[in-house]
Formats: sequence, structure tokens, C-alpha cells
Amino acid sequence: MLRFINKKNFNLLANQKRLASTQRSTFPTVIGIDLGTTNSAVAVMEGQQAKILENDEGQRTTPSVVAFKEDGERLVGNVAKRQAILNTHNTFYATKRLIGRRFNDDETKIDFNNFPYKIVENDNGDAWVESFGNKYSPSQIGGFILQKMKETAEAHLPQKVKNAVVTVPAYFNDSQRQATKDAGQIAGLNVLRVINEPTAAALAYGLDKTNDGIVAVFDLGGGTFDISILDIEDGVFEVRSTNGDTHLGGEDFDILLVQFILNDFEKKTGIDLSNEPEKVQRIREAAERAKIDLSHVKETTIDLPFIKDKHHISIKLTEDELDTMSLHLIQRTIDPVKRALKDADLKKKDIDEVILVGGMTRMPKIRTTVEEIFGKKPSTAVNPDEAVALGAAIQGGVLSGAIKDVLLLDVTPLTLGIETYGGIFSPLVSRNTTVPVKKTEIYSTGVDNQTGVDIKVYQGERGLVQDNKLVGNFKLSGIPPLPKGEPQVEVSFDIDADGIINVSAREKTSGKQTSITVIGNSGLTEEEIKRIIDEGEQNKGVDQIKKQKVQAATNAELVINDTETAISLAFGDVLKADPEYSDLEKHINATKEAIELGKSGGDIQVADIKNRSQALQEFSIKIFQRVARKQNELRKQKDAEKK
Repeated sequence: MLRFINKKNFNLLANQKRLASTQRSTFPTVIGIDLGTTNSAVAVMEGQQAKILENDEGQRTTPSVVAFKEDGERLVGNVAKRQAILNTHNTFYATKRLIGRRFNDDETKIDFNNFPYKIVENDNGDAWVESFGNKYSPSQIGGFILQKMKETAEAHLPQKVKNAVVTVPAYFNDSQRQATKDAGQIAGLNVLRVINEPTAAALAYGLDKTNDGIVAVFDLGGGTFDISILDIEDGVFEVRSTNGDTHLGGEDFDILLVQFILNDFEKKTGIDLSNEPEKVQRIREAAERAKIDLSHVKETTIDLPFIKDKHHISIKLTEDELDTMSLHLIQRTIDPVKRALKDADLKKKDIDEVILVGGMTRMPKIRTTVEEIFGKKPSTAVNPDEAVALGAAIQGGVLSGAIKDVLLLDVTPLTLGIETYGGIFSPLVSRNTTVPVKKTEIYSTGVDNQTGVDIKVYQGERGLVQDNKLVGNFKLSGIPPLPKGEPQVEVSFDIDADGIINVSAREKTSGKQTSITVIGNSGLTEEEIKRIIDEGEQNKGVDQIKKQKVQAATNAELVINDTETAISLAFGDVLKADPEYSDLEKHINATKEAIELGKSGGDIQVADIKNRSQALQEFSIKIFQRVARKQNELRKQKDAEKK
């Protein structure tokens, strides 16, 4: 047990802006990545503008989904999401909720019952996931998604990408931030900076603004909720306060709707589907679609035919019903907003603009709630799905030297301190302190002739260490045996721009000192991270083939669309009467089968997809030309009969 008595406190560096200016370095191209719970996005600076980069399917965001097949094949993004119903136990989504968390955390226990995949305890006590007997840390899953973002960027840029800025929820603790940096390393990225998501969104909002002011960023995404209050002045983005909930987001609304649908079905049929993962996955996807629909329309219908034997699901759901059942979730955003205003020493009338970020802020009830909280309509000037990635790219532009007149001053999300005698939490760095920062506190021994102390570093807001999170510990030995209270033990906290903590301790009389970098262990050693990176290099060829399959399937879809449009709009009954029409249908079905296999990572060669597509194109042109001649002959015949 640590036996310290608090004696005095002083701040070694008062000039935060001078410290923060160290972020202005010069690197090659730096991409910005929003590693989201539900979807991820990547952006880059083009001149003085940040631009979202489309993935290989032409989409601006990519599902944060990773799946494994029995043969060891790994799928990421849309291709992983599409096969989730058939591979429920080995398809991992929303794993950002597990990153940096212990297996026995209350939040993890909640996820046990809501996710179909297996969450297991790693040797170090962290929550990992398991597929076909192999265990993966949430950092690994995040790394696979970041790797996909890296490949997306490299498809658009003339050079390989190495450097990145990655965003995290503002309320992420040290463990979660470090685990995110580990994910970047697994992806082969040098993560130059980890910045808070609401802060990134404020950068995207304020870069071109001429009016300075105080901005509140209300960020409700797929898995987390953050509220940050920033002061924007002359290109300086200074965070005044931040607060939030790392276990509140769109996932919770989906879970609520899934339970509603399951209960309704059981009430009508007496059948409980909750223990049938494949069916629950179908319901989950329908619930997510319904939630999105109700952001745009007042009523939608959830239809799932033959969900169980001859039973169907057909439920009409209104916006008001969704509002009522999710009201308790929406109200959970109110207290963090109040705390953030209090910490910033502001009233709601002092806020000049409220920015909405995160897909859930499209929900009308959430928008009206935000308006009620702040007394003003929130701004929709930024795209809630893209603002975070754009802001990360802007910060990347600062680091690369492309942007020279922007300075970002972020804050610590939680109070940091150490354990003192009796299990008391002694704060050194209070929450919402601007980073980078260095602070020092003088302690002494609590018993006579004490020659060593255990220094345990905690993060949290409670008075006792047992209620806060232990983020690291080390021992200072060799203290001279003196009466209690005489030794002078100097403990220093040095927090970098990423919010990563370095702690050192020195006994002033003897000069003995020690230090650690407090790393929220993701459960991966340096050797394991290196092994994962090496495996990724070895599988590059396989990954490239998968990419080619998807591209070939996408091109084949265009041929299918053109063919079916021609059938329905141009040739109609004349074509269906043609003796080779059934052969045309066979070509269409064969191509559709190839497309499905290509997009799902099935057993098909790229050449086979291209060959079936080409065969369809050639056959359809031949039959369309013949039918066109037939139509022309019939037209002439009708004209002759009229005469």
C-alpha cells in the first residue's frame, strides 16, 4: 500500500499554448481517420480543403465490421456486414465498445447479452473476442478496420500512406486511447496524434469560419456520446470542457428496437426467438433500417417474411413510438451537457453555436432535445457522418505543414492522480486540463523508516481509488530510512497531446528516481503486434485478390442493371417470346451468382466473374439486336395494315 501524505502542489509549466505549439511539425501526407463504432471514414487535405475518400464500392463510409470464415479468411467492411446473417457468431461489430475495457467491467457485462459473438477474458483480464477458437483483442479488430481505411486512402493517393491522425471519443480513458494507438500500429500506421471526436468536428466546422465564438459539439454516434465546449478565436481551437458516456449510442437504440420486435413476435405467436442468433441478426438489421427510416418519415413497417417456419413479422412503427421507448436513452445525454457547461463556467446563453455530430443526431427527437437544452436550434452545417474524419484530416494538415494558422488545444477527459494512505485518491491533474501538460506534487512517507513506496496511478472522479480505474503502477525504492513525513517524494505527471500519461517519481534527499509511461495495456505485447503486422504483409496478395473480386462484381452489377433495364423498358413481350429468352435468364442468374460470391468472398475466381459478365453482355447484345429487328418488322407490318 502507498503511504503518502500530501504536502504541496505546484505547476511546472503554466504556458499551455507554448507546449501545444509542439504539434506543429512537418510530416509527409497525413490522413485523418474516424474509427467509428458503426462506420469509419478516411479523409485527406487537398490544398486547403479536407476531402472524404470513397472506398472500393464508391461509398464515403465503411461499416466497422470484421468477420472470419472457417478457412481463416478475414473480411472487412461491407463484405463482412453482408454475410453477417449466415456467419453470426464470427462477425464482429461495435467492438469499439470493448476497446481498452476489462472483462469484468459493468459495461462489458451488458454487452455479453446483446452481442451474438463470444466475448472472452484474456490472460491480462481484458475483454477480447473469439472466433473458431482464435482470440482477438478489440485493438486487433480496430487495426483491421484501420488497415481498410489505409488501403482506401492509398487507392486515391499517389504514394503509400504511413502517417495518420485517428479520432477517439472525448471521454475515452488512457487505456482506451493507448489501445487505439495499438490498433494503428497493427494497421501499419504511424498514429501521430489521437484527437477527440467532438474537437475534430469543431475543426471541420470552424476552419472556414470568420466569426469566432463558443461552440458546443453534441456528438451521439453508434456507440458513444460526447459533449465538448470549445472557444474558437483567431484559428485557435481551445477546448473548455468535455463530458460524455462511453456506453451510449445508436447501438443502444438498435438493441431496444430488437427487444421490442422479439417481444411483439413472442406475444403474437408464443415463440421466443432470442436464442436463435441468425434470426436475431435478421431482426437487428431490420431494426437498424427502421430507426434510420424514422429519421425521415413519420411511420415505417418492419417486414420479415418467414422468420420462423410459416410465421412472419410485420410491425408498423411510428416516430412517436420510437421516441417514447427510447426517451430514457435520450435523457441520458442531458446530465453530461449540464456538467460540461458547469466545468466550462458557462451558461447555455453563452453558447454561440451548437453543432450536431454522429448519425443518431438525425433523429428528430434528439434534435428537439438539444434545442430545449441550449435554447437554440442546433446547426446542421456539417455532415454528421463525415465531420469527424474531415476534422482529423485538418489536424493532419497541421502536422504535415499544409495548414499553418490553426492551433488545437485539447483537454484531459478525466482527473488523474495517485493512491495515498487509506486508499484515498489524490488528484494531480483535474479533468478538462489543457494538454500537453506537466504537473508535480510533493508527497512524503506515512510510517517511520519507510524505504520504498508503491505508486499507483488512477483515473476517475471518485474520492476513493477503489471507485476509479487503475491505469498503471510502479515502485520507488531506496528511500533513506527517516521518520515519517521527512522524505520529499516528488511525483510528476507529464501528459502528451494524445492524452497518454508519463509518470515519474524522485526522492529529493537521495536522488533516487523512477518513471513509467502509463500504458492502458491492450493485451498485446510488442512481439504480438509485430506478428500481426507480419501476417498482414504475408496476406497482402490474398487481400488484393479479394479487392479485385469486389471490383469485378461491382462492374458485373452494372451489366446486370443495363440488361434488366433494357428488358423492362425497351423490348418487353417481344423479347420474352424469343426462343433464346430462357438462355438470357440463365446468363443473368449465373452473373448474379458470381456477383454474390465475389462480394461475399466466396469460392470464385476474378476471371470467372469477368467471364460470366462478358458472356452476359455479348449474349444480351446479340439477342437485343435480333429482337430490335423483329420489333422494327412488326412496326412496319402495322403501318402497312393501316394503309
